[in-house]
Formats: sequence, C-alpha cells, structure tokens
Amino acid sequence: MNHDTPLSPRPLRHLSDGRHPVMTTAQLRTHGVTAAETGEQCRPGGPWQQLLPGVVLLHPGPPTSDERLHAVLLYAARERTAQVPAQPGARSTREPAYAEAMITGLAALTLHGLASAPPLASLDVLDVLVPRLRRLRSTGCARIVRTPVLPAPGLVAAGLPVAPVPRALADAVAGLTDAGVVRRLLTEAVRGGHCEPAAVVRELNRARLLSRPHVVDAVDTLLAEGRAIAEDRLYRMVGEYGLPDPVWNVDLRLPGGPYLGGLDAYWPEQAVAVELDTRAPRQDDDALWSEYARKREHLERLGITVVHLTPKKLRDCPEQQAAVVRTALMASGDREPAAYVVVLPR
Repeated sequence: MNHDTPLSPRPLRHLSDGRHPVMTTAQLRTHGVTAAETGEQCRPGGPWQQLLPGVVLLHPGPPTSDERLHAVLLYAARERTAQVPAQPGARSTREPAYAEAMITGLAALTLHGLASAPPLASLDVLDVLVPRLRRLRSTGCARIVRTPVLPAPGLVAAGLPVAPVPRALADAVAGLTDAGVVRRLLTEAVRGGHCEPAAVVRELNRARLLSRPHVVDAVDTLLAEGRAIAEDRLYRMVGEYGLPDPVWNVDLRLPGGPYLGGLDAYWPEQAVAVELDTRAPRQDDDALWSEYARKREHLERLGITVVHLTPKKLRDCPEQQAAVVRTALMASGDREPAAYVVVLPR
C-alpha cells in the first residue's frame, strides 16, 4: 500500500459519523480498520489523530473536554474481550467499556459538580484510577493513579465512571500545595452534602496526607464544619419527629465527684443521652474510640442510656434515628432509676 492507494470508504465514513469520536485501535479493528489504515488516517494533517497510545480521535482539531475524558478512560481501561462482531453494513452498537478505570482527582470533583474545582478545559492532565497491578504509565493528558482496591464508581454525564468524592478529594489533594484551595474543596464537599467528613479523612489518612501541615489545617476546618452540620441535623430531627425537648450541649458530673463527660443532648427525667459520633479516622482513632467506649460504659453503669448517632445516619434516615431515641425514652420507665448526676451547660 502507498499513499495513493484508496482506503475502504465504508468503515471510515461510518466511524466518522458515529456517536463516539474516540476509539481504541482494537475497537477500530473490530470495524475492519487495519493498523495501516489507522496510521494513514492519523498522518500529520490527516482526518484523525492519535490522542494517547492506542487511542484515536476521529476528527482533526483540538479534542473537547468530553473527548479527552473518554480518551484517558479508554487508554487506562482493560479491554473487554467478549464482543458481538458487527454485521457487515450494520451500525455497531458497541459502547465504550471502561473496565477497571475511573476518573479521579480534580476532574472527578468537577464532574461531581463542586464549584471550587477547576473547569475541565483548564486541566492539562486528567487523573484516572486503576488497580495497582495494571501495567500502565502516565503519558500525554493521562495521569495514572493506582489503588490496591478500586472503589465502586459513580456515573455522571455521558455515563463516565467517576471515583467517589472522598477518594477523588484525596487524589486531588495529593497534588495540591495551596492551603486555601484544599480548604475550599474539603469544605464544599461536606457543606454541599457530597460526603461526610469521616469518609474524607479516612481517604486522606489512607493516602498518608495527614502529615502535611496545610492538609491538617484544612481537616480541622472540615471537622468543625461537619460537627456543626450534624448538630443542625440533630436539632431538626428532634423537632420534626416530635421528640420531647432535651437539654442541649451539657456536661455531666457526679455530685461532688468526677467529671463524667459531655453530651450533645440529654433528657434528665428519662436519663437518656445522645452523643454525636463525629470521630474521624486518624492516627489516634483507636485511643479516641477507647475514650468514647469508657465514657459510655461509665454512664450506663450509672443507669444512663447513651444513644450514639452518626452524621450519615442523621442525613440518610432521620426518621429511623428518631425512632431509636424515642424507644430509649419509652423504655426508661422499665429500668431502675439512674444515679443522680449534676447537669451543667458547656
């Protein structure tokens, strides 16, 4: 074959009119396009161009942000071998398959709708998450991020698989040095209801980012934000589901004795307490949980029922959590009277 040899017009014209203008060379072969034909079409000034190794854009000119996203996914995805061959003359129904690959980092946060994430067009590289043992290298606009276990992806516009917000945040923060940007991303993720603080801190801890001072400062802000949101949910739950009013944010002490601990809500007549579990998994998590457990055991030995509520459960199933508290209040009449304690405002 030389440059004057005409190429088969059917598959090339058919592909140029397809829904997905980005394809792998393997996908092109299933449509009858040989490697030589692909190379000819991708020559300088030709109608196609190679965006990444083995990934072809089926038109000239700059790729759109959507096309770049599809390209990095196709480059990183494990090619599926089970395919239905296209019938001669028929349009293929094969959709892009992105097995074992998903968008993460700043691009994923943009796709999840975080306003503080940059626009896709401004990103020179797009992070794509793959299993740790995949043999891939970062190249062009694709930056490979590895993980021992892939999380379950979410799906956004055009069916793109995207890492969950906590994982995408960790991958984004790993490459950021601006404390203000990190703080804005973390705060918006929680304030906007995209995820809970504990999930974010868990991913940051797994990525070993909590030793970076600007990340620690942002996490402290995040946890304060998360606690304020959880307290607001608790106030609304008590009001909306008709629970009796407790005393809010109190400390308990034995008369003339030691400090017993702080509580988010307490019903003195029923000796029922609610404590928000806003712990975040950090290096000292075991010690903090031991402190929670010791306080709970001490209070329950005194006849005080302690109900632990998590911010996630208050968000996802407040009616169920209200029923748990109501049951504890109703059951107080069947228990031995609790020890007398002094209730003090925090």
